[in-house]
Amino acid sequence: MTNQKQKININANYKTKYGFNVAENYVYKTEKGLNEEVVKKISEMKDEPKWMRDFRLRAYKIFKEKPMPTWGGDLSKIDFDNIFYYLKPTDNQKRDWEDVPIEMKETFEKLGIPQAERQHLAGVKAQFDSEVIYGSLLKELEDEGIIFLGTDEALKKYPEIFEEYFGKLVPPSDNKFSALNSAVWSGGSFVYIPKGAHVKRPLQAYFRINAQNMGQFERTLIIADEGSYASYVEGCSAPIYSADSLHSAVVEVFVKKGARFKYTTIQNWSNDVYNLVTKRAKVEEDGVMEWVDGNLGSRLTQKYPSCYLVGERAHGEVLSIAYGGKGQHQDAGGKIFHISPNTTSSIISKSVSAFGGRTSYRGLIYVSPSAKNAKSRVECDALILDAESRSDTFPTMKIDESSANIEHEATVSKIGEEKLFYLMSRGLTETEAMSLIVSGFIEPIVKELPLEYAVELNRLIELEMEGSVG
Repeated sequence: MTNQKQKININANYKTKYGFNVAENYVYKTEKGLNEEVVKKISEMKDEPKWMRDFRLRAYKIFKEKPMPTWGGDLSKIDFDNIFYYLKPTDNQKRDWEDVPIEMKETFEKLGIPQAERQHLAGVKAQFDSEVIYGSLLKELEDEGIIFLGTDEALKKYPEIFEEYFGKLVPPSDNKFSALNSAVWSGGSFVYIPKGAHVKRPLQAYFRINAQNMGQFERTLIIADEGSYASYVEGCSAPIYSADSLHSAVVEVFVKKGARFKYTTIQNWSNDVYNLVTKRAKVEEDGVMEWVDGNLGSRLTQKYPSCYLVGERAHGEVLSIAYGGKGQHQDAGGKIFHISPNTTSSIISKSVSAFGGRTSYRGLIYVSPSAKNAKSRVECDALILDAESRSDTFPTMKIDESSANIEHEATVSKIGEEKLFYLMSRGLTETEAMSLIVSGFIEPIVKELPLEYAVELNRLIELEMEGSVG
């Protein structure tokens, strides 16, 4: 009886924090479906320069021509004609929290964004459906020349630097969903860290889908100049509907000579969201790029953060964790391209599948003929919690240089009865024992997170394991 009450309370807490929605009250909302007129209208609403409008229209043409991918999860149920591609929630972005419309402010208050900003963060961007509605940055960081803006605002304020980098790592022609994003992108973050600047506290963006049948297509562009350091954290959530939503983002990160950048994602989409994201970083000489990727929720996630190590001694890391519960498929992993000599990399992937869910590791290590003495290590471990769940591994390695040192290790395991018996004999319930084992399994990823995010990730997985999410 005690366990049942606990489960009900946990479920109520989840619904309060993530599963709620607020009444729709938009300044502008397109009709469902996508055509050239919708693309033009989005650009017109944003008062964009001609080159961006033309960029969108070219991308839309590519999107129409490219076939749906067939190599990953099941995308056949995505209905592009049943999606709203642009919802403008407010007239403009607010810099004072008190100016944010009340229903949106209440949403982010429930998610803890203002509190996190006050306690832990150097700056915040909060996106509600298609637009960034609130932004802040510590005054001392502004004085150092650090830029942290919504992507739309950056296009207007810094057009030259924006045009130099935008779409250069992930062009519309890369894949069908990068083309879709390029045609209808809205919101996202623009970050520029000047030479030698070190930002000790994280910058954070939070992306919230509120409307039913919503498509969210943020575009994030980050430049870490020479010798700089910064970290960026993004969170994602959506209420639970009976109809599907689509989240298709593009992230481009430029890590200059001797710079270091860390990009952390903790997503907790509802089970009706298709989450299809392209993330790519270009790392120059002595630069370091770290991707920390936490994937929970969604009907299907396909996401493989990648690093192009173009400078000598560049280093790339991907730390990926995925939890696939009932009705979920997490297809995640990472890609590393060794282009220059003495480059190093690692991919560590941990996945947990339960309640009939599915996880897949999909990764690529490529060593070009010019990448002498490249070193890479791949470690992918899967934990399956019941007989109905499934885990797959799809590693690819293409090595065109004989001096490369490449390691690959993979394990798939189930929770042994002897471990459960031992822990339960010490007074733990079966659920508590399983949660403890899973926490130990994912610990190498969790320890890389800031404390408050590590606690949140562990709690979300506990909720999922109790069968109370979705």
